[in-house]
Amino acid sequence: MNQVKLYLAPMEGITGYIFRNAYVKNFGPVDKFFTPFIANKDLSNKELRECNPDNNQGINLVPQILTNKETDFISIANTLKERFGYEEVNFNLGCPSGTVVSRNRGAGFLKDLDNLERFLDYVFSNANVKISIKTRTGVESSDAWEEILKIYNKYPLTELIVHPRNQIDGYAGLPNMDNFTRAYENSTHTLCYNGNVNTVEDYNRIVDSYPDINAVMCGRGILTNPGLFNEIRGEEPISQDKMISFSNDVYLGYKDIMSGDINVLFKMKELWSFLSQNFEDSHKLFKKIKKCQSCREYESIVNSISSF
Repeated sequence: MNQVKLYLAPMEGITGYIFRNAYVKNFGPVDKFFTPFIANKDLSNKELRECNPDNNQGINLVPQILTNKETDFISIANTLKERFGYEEVNFNLGCPSGTVVSRNRGAGFLKDLDNLERFLDYVFSNANVKISIKTRTGVESSDAWEEILKIYNKYPLTELIVHPRNQIDGYAGLPNMDNFTRAYENSTHTLCYNGNVNTVEDYNRIVDSYPDINAVMCGRGILTNPGLFNEIRGEEPISQDKMISFSNDVYLGYKDIMSGDINVLFKMKELWSFLSQNFEDSHKLFKKIKKCQSCREYESIVNSISSF
């Protein structure tokens, strides 16, 4: 069995560079981080900050692109390479969000395989960077999954990251492991598994069943238990104090770049919707954090967590 790598999934609004830096400081490196998706050819100042290597020192970062316009894809990839030196980008064909899918982007692009193939023809003929793909297995059903895999097999992907749910599933229910098995048996590419890896047992089940995969990607599992990757590596579960230390580093990072308590608290409330699950009386704790209106009040709640 090869050495399976560990990736942190991109999660819009959460896993930006503030989160990434706090994570590495507290828990050590990850084999790959991915930026939340970049959707427009004219990168915003926020997107430029996210990708700037100065904000990602010691972090192996792959920018993710979400578009259905091949010229925009090339423009974004060129900007990322010429301005920041990125040699690899990831193409998002997995986002299940209704607003994204309604514009035939993300997993919605899988509805139009002829157009998708034309898109990939153009992109792989004109890109000067390596390209990986993160994909769902279909939109409303997996009927076309084998055809989608055949399309992917035509192109020199650096990696295929498969989340074995359809778009319509969102994040509900269990991933369809039969569909991942189809990818494992039929894809010519290096594979990464993504979906419902929340415990060491989940991880072990995947790598035991698919010993030749290259990587496992975790998203919500890491947000709930930031120490999960370290547990997978054989370390002890993290303490609540370590979890609070991590959240404090995220908090201070946001305070440093954001004006106004409300903006900072919005970010922290989103993070604590996951972290609070590790504490006694988690519902009570999150309710208090969710209701707080000032950073001073937030700090008081976090400092008194031992009482929950």
